[in-house]
Amino acid sequence: MPLKYTIGLLTLFIKFSVFSQDMQTGFNYLETGKYATAVSFFKTILKEYPDNKTAKLCYGRAIGLDGDSKKAVSIFTQLLKTYPTDFEIKLNYAESLLWNKNYNAAKGYYEGLIKEHDKSFPALLGYANTLSNLKIYKDALIYVNKALAVLPGNPNALTSKKYIYLGYAYKNQQQQNYIEAEKLLKENLSLFKDDKDTLLNLANLYLISGELNKAETTYNTISNNPNNKTIALNGLALVKYLKGKEKKALKISKNAYNSLVNLADTTIIKQTKERYIQALIWNKKYKEAQTTIDTLITKTPNENWVLALRATLNIYKNDFKKSIDDYNHILENDSTSFDGNLGKANALKALGFYNEAYQSANNTLRFYDKQKDASNFIKDLNMSFTPFLETKAAYTQDNGDNESISLQVDLEFPTSIRFKWLARYQYRTTSNKITNNEATSNNASLGLAYQLLPNITFKGRAGITAAKTNTDDYTQLLTDLSFNIKPIKLHILDIGYKREIQNFNADLLDREIVMNNLYANYNINSNFNLGWFTQYFYTFQNDDNNRNLLFTSLYYNILSKPSLKAGLNYQYITFKNQVPSIYFSPEKFNATELFVNLIKDEVITKSKAWFYELTAATGFQFIENNEKQNTYRIQGKLGYKLSKRSVFNIYGTQSNIASATAAGFTFTEIGLRFKWYLFNSPIFR
Repeated sequence: MPLKYTIGLLTLFIKFSVFSQDMQTGFNYLETGKYATAVSFFKTILKEYPDNKTAKLCYGRAIGLDGDSKKAVSIFTQLLKTYPTDFEIKLNYAESLLWNKNYNAAKGYYEGLIKEHDKSFPALLGYANTLSNLKIYKDALIYVNKALAVLPGNPNALTSKKYIYLGYAYKNQQQQNYIEAEKLLKENLSLFKDDKDTLLNLANLYLISGELNKAETTYNTISNNPNNKTIALNGLALVKYLKGKEKKALKISKNAYNSLVNLADTTIIKQTKERYIQALIWNKKYKEAQTTIDTLITKTPNENWVLALRATLNIYKNDFKKSIDDYNHILENDSTSFDGNLGKANALKALGFYNEAYQSANNTLRFYDKQKDASNFIKDLNMSFTPFLETKAAYTQDNGDNESISLQVDLEFPTSIRFKWLARYQYRTTSNKITNNEATSNNASLGLAYQLLPNITFKGRAGITAAKTNTDDYTQLLTDLSFNIKPIKLHILDIGYKREIQNFNADLLDREIVMNNLYANYNINSNFNLGWFTQYFYTFQNDDNNRNLLFTSLYYNILSKPSLKAGLNYQYITFKNQVPSIYFSPEKFNATELFVNLIKDEVITKSKAWFYELTAATGFQFIENNEKQNTYRIQGKLGYKLSKRSVFNIYGTQSNIASATAAGFTFTEIGLRFKWYLFNSPIFR
């Protein structure tokens, strides 16, 4: 062989050897995730070898994995035109469709690949991942198992299988199929023992389904791994809060917060700071929460999670307008934000913008289909505008031998967000064994409530009472007109006029005493658990008597779940004329009492659960210039929420505080109440 040919072959051999070594370097970049470097590398290779199939294929992969999925699809499309039967290029083209989120196109293409080679591991795994992205999880599991049958134990296939299980469980969770979701997650744990992601999903499932003890157990399992300790503490803090143990929640969260100096994971650091600030808010440590948030705002002024924390703080402080400003800012950054949409819905509802609140909640469901919190928000808001019927029956007696039986039926029928009809019927029969006096009264009234402005609602009723006594029958007009006003945050004012008949006992009904009341109620709450309620009545009667009544109560909220408050009440009454033979009408009356009030509110009570209320009070009353007299008052209520639409309770009260009839008497009342929502939702929705 001539020397020049020998040298030519040797040069060609050296070139291909160097090329092969260079390609291996590029493969390493791809395998180690250095995609941008791989893009530059293969781009350089293609300048020297523009027609090299392998280099083009690797360049397409590097481009796609680096984030430019459209260009990757274009590259593989061109390669397919040149090499239409090359199965490896077909596989890469199918994968590029996945990168570009063309899942439906990828599904059809993978189905063709599997028909072509039904034992191809990349085709089977790619198809499983495609089905998973399309949320066809049942079939995705079948094909990932087929892929694992071809290459048992393959880590990529096992990772896909884990996330298919997680996606399948989450889909069932969204559809509130909690038992099936739990089953899938436990199957995942049997395959991937103590897997952190699966345990976190399981704990979250238990939180959503209300199985708080199971959630706590799961978080404790997560904490067994020291690397996951902080994540577990964040979850445990939330569990304690949901159990109504805010102080324990803060203690746990503080432990997690103090461990941040040892952490490098930015996601966990963010979650821990978030939970700690939430725990401060839950415990009404608003100044400390504000300081911590302000520090974060200074460092990251436009981060949605920080804005959401500030918005939450302002909701707890009743600064709803400030909250809405932050939620709007969040939605400008990300219109799909869960915190932004549902948080804004809550703030709008609190301000009385109900249509807008519905819109924000529906936006949440548009992005997060069947999300439980958003769904429950709409259900609760619907109940506010759903027609209901409420009945009360009561028996009363006092030590003046007066007895009465009463029945009251109320109907509220909203026909729009701002308007509802009101109807009421009352029947009362009263008698006295000593005087042998008996009387009955039938009251019927119709009315309406109308939201004039988001913070002002008018309510008006008008009707008649028909009374029958031993000596007379008569009818009288009844009226109750009022405005409910929220002038500023934490303040509520009611002002009104009420015309009624004094019907406490038969003797008073017989006298046909008409009471015209001008009244005002003013309630002030605070962000430091102190509250103040004041009520004033000015009454002018058709017997030429006038009454001034002032009641004020200063109270402190000790607990929130259940509500426990204690306080001091003061009452002052004066009448222009003293007619003690007819009714209690002192020139000067003062009463002071200490009280404790315990409530589990029926509004927040779940279906098929009990609710209750108990008030105990003791103090002194001063009638005219007489010596002080001891007083007591006990009130109780016990009820059961039969369903979302029906509530039943019994109630009772006993007191020896002076009334409109006499001083130094004991009054007892027991009764039943039933409330039933006529429909599942508002008639106008």
